[in-house]
Amino acid sequence: MLVVIVLIVLLGLVFDFTNGFHDTANAIATSVSTRALSPRAAVLLAGTMNLIGAMTFTGVAKTIGGKIADPLKIPHGTIVVLCALVAAIFWNLFTWYFGIPSSSSHALIGGLTGAVIGAAGFHAVDLAGFTSIIEALITSPICAFVLGFAIMWAFRAVFGWRSPHRVNRVFRVLQCFSAAAQAFMHGTNDSQKTMGVITFALIAGGYQHTMHVPLWVKTLCAIAMGVGTASGGWRIIKTVGSKIIKIEPINGFASDLTSSIIIFGFTLFKLPVSSTHVISSAIMGTGAAKRARGVHWNVAGRILVAWLVTIPMSGLIAAGLTKLALL
Repeated sequence: MLVVIVLIVLLGLVFDFTNGFHDTANAIATSVSTRALSPRAAVLLAGTMNLIGAMTFTGVAKTIGGKIADPLKIPHGTIVVLCALVAAIFWNLFTWYFGIPSSSSHALIGGLTGAVIGAAGFHAVDLAGFTSIIEALITSPICAFVLGFAIMWAFRAVFGWRSPHRVNRVFRVLQCFSAAAQAFMHGTNDSQKTMGVITFALIAGGYQHTMHVPLWVKTLCAIAMGVGTASGGWRIIKTVGSKIIKIEPINGFASDLTSSIIIFGFTLFKLPVSSTHVISSAIMGTGAAKRARGVHWNVAGRILVAWLVTIPMSGLIAAGLTKLALL
């Protein structure tokens, strides 16, 4: 059992590492695209703020670890977590390779749900808890689109008559702060998902009996995500930062501000969100407010398809792995 737990922790850290270079790229995509920050400075800033954010909250971790299923009632709970992490890591790497900004959050939630079903059947899933998580994942990008549209519309009303060069120069400076805030908010939500899964495994393995997240789990997950941030992500930056709309500093700042507000708001309610969904939707919202025809809706459609298939695909992979592991 101890060997399995150690393997789960290592895989959890690998997942957070892949989450770092997969999802955190979204947090700095707009500031890199507008040249508000150099790639090196943006990565260093995002890695640092992610680590700080990951150490700050644990509410989302408790939601992930306790609302999808009861770890005390799942047979072979440690095997379930192991297979969930392998499936989520595989999907992260697959979508990263093709530059698709799919959701690490969806991959992990889908993987854990699929693994639970593979081990104990559909009845083992806490339907109410799972539904609340899905509702948060669905409503958060809608809120981001609407809020992004509103903020950009307000910015255009206030700054539209000023010199575009001067406006862009001011907002390029402000983007340094908004990118830092967005990376911090990403850490407060995304890193907690892995913390929750590891805690789920600790309970299933009999090493603890509550959803309290140990300090060593928080620290290791935060460091893994910070290191992952510094190691890659440029494929995703290219898609999010340039292929959805042509980003200028004013709508880059509006997108960052929108994402930070939405992610932090859901974190306060202990609900997981997909930073990929939120950031991409915020960019679409700000782009639509500026010029709807300027949004590359075909790229947005590809991203939407990736969003829709991530949970079922990672779930199927995890369920299959669990069935094989328990033969």
